[in-house]
Amino acid sequence: MEKAWWHKSTIYQIYPRSFNDTNRDGIGDIPGIIEKLDYLNLLGIDIIWLSPVYQSPNDDNGYDISNYYEIMPDFGTMEDMETLIEEAKKRDIHIMMDLVINHTSDEHPWFKESRKSKDNPYRDYYIWRESGDGPPSDIQSVFSGSAWEWDEQTGEYYFHLFSKKQPDLNLHNPDVREHLYKMMNFWLAKGVSGFRMDVIDLIGKEIDEKVLTDGPNLHHYLREMNEKVLSQYSTVTVGETPSATPETAQLYTGKGRNELDMVFTFQHMSLDEQAGEGKWALKELNFVELKKVLSEWQTSLFQKGWNSLYWNNHDQPRIVSRWGNDQEYRKESAKMLATVLHMMQGTPFVYQGEEIGMTNSNWDDITQYRDIETINYFHEKKAEGVPESEIMKSIRTKGRDNARTPFQWNDETHGGFTEGNPWIEVNSNFSEINAEQALKDQDSIFYHYQKLIVLRKQLDLLVYGEYELLLEDHPEIMAYTRKWDDQTLLVVANFYGNHPDFHLPVNVDDSNAEVIISNYSDTSERPSDINTLRPYEAIVYLLEK
Repeated sequence: MEKAWWHKSTIYQIYPRSFNDTNRDGIGDIPGIIEKLDYLNLLGIDIIWLSPVYQSPNDDNGYDISNYYEIMPDFGTMEDMETLIEEAKKRDIHIMMDLVINHTSDEHPWFKESRKSKDNPYRDYYIWRESGDGPPSDIQSVFSGSAWEWDEQTGEYYFHLFSKKQPDLNLHNPDVREHLYKMMNFWLAKGVSGFRMDVIDLIGKEIDEKVLTDGPNLHHYLREMNEKVLSQYSTVTVGETPSATPETAQLYTGKGRNELDMVFTFQHMSLDEQAGEGKWALKELNFVELKKVLSEWQTSLFQKGWNSLYWNNHDQPRIVSRWGNDQEYRKESAKMLATVLHMMQGTPFVYQGEEIGMTNSNWDDITQYRDIETINYFHEKKAEGVPESEIMKSIRTKGRDNARTPFQWNDETHGGFTEGNPWIEVNSNFSEINAEQALKDQDSIFYHYQKLIVLRKQLDLLVYGEYELLLEDHPEIMAYTRKWDDQTLLVVANFYGNHPDFHLPVNVDDSNAEVIISNYSDTSERPSDINTLRPYEAIVYLLEK
């Protein structure tokens, strides 16, 4: 496979509002990120994915952009942004911006013009439809209710797949695309190294045919974007593609396709929800199915595309609370989950706080939540007569605010995040779980992540090796190999708190084995010597021929 500069990289996502506040207004800011660059450098990450910092009225926490060329005052100034790029570069850290081009804010100048009259030059920048008898179709918003909003001024509906303050752009209009490419060039010229592209699989949608994802022009638009923008720079890109399968991912990331470098799959993230019912309809994780899904992505994209590897982001609950054990085995399970993911083929993403084992917030009162999706869901279900206890159980388990509580830096007031009043409550466990404590403990989750990141830089086997799943039907153990030249990595991990028995396939030769990382201090040096694993135990062996 042709090698790229970012293949050995680990990407760290920062949600600026919740990372570090320097001006005491309770909101994280860009100077706060600059202040913590040495912390990130110590962790070893190579690229920061920065959630949106553009000008925004903040209806959806910055994903509703009113000016792509300005910084939201909550976060600082353009000068602060330029300083961040420069200071990160001094530490060999790249910046990946969040690119939101499916929609803008309704306060964007384009939309303000668009809604003035039906013959306004900007009218076709958005999706307008006339309808005499209610919404033009039954398409629903992701954030509850109809995706159509009546606009009194011109007597038509506009389309918004998310909040009604996030009207969808019409990318079938070439002028819209040209404006967006100009904006992307602006940021790349400033020194950012790429983009994470928000819900990018929606940009080719055909509303009248009710085709939302994977529209017929989607890949044409991505190739055009690559030709006019991305190919002019040395970039790294990842597309958020909830609809992607291992097969369609090859269209986005395949060699010679000239589209994106990788995409985010959602298949593994939907395994603990009722099929077709959405994320709030909870069900127990089918672990064997999880192994199958992860493995399909590993094998399907091998030498044909490139995987992104993640458990956490700003839209997902904390993985140690979700599929680990955030009480008795918090450290062990957090390390296990990290090991299983980081030993796979692809580019790992670490979400802020994941490296210190931050947990879900577990709040009981809807007034403690800030996320529009969560609040809309609560009121919609309450109106349907669903018991509040049932609604809150789903929100505590899956709500996006689980990931958005402030970063826990130390055991001081508000976890050291701010000296002001935080925009959202700090998790009450900040006294026990914080970065300062993690840095003092050589056995902490932080140093486990640091070692995983170093191993990726050291071992071509880890970056390019072929994946093979072992023990595929075992109900508790995840085991797989990675092979490259004369080297084999063997990963064995217990996903649960029991002591399961297992027998490795006979074709694993461990006569020359070395433990390269483990989450227990007294791990057996040879895999053939073990036939059981301790709770959440994870071991990685390097086998040389």
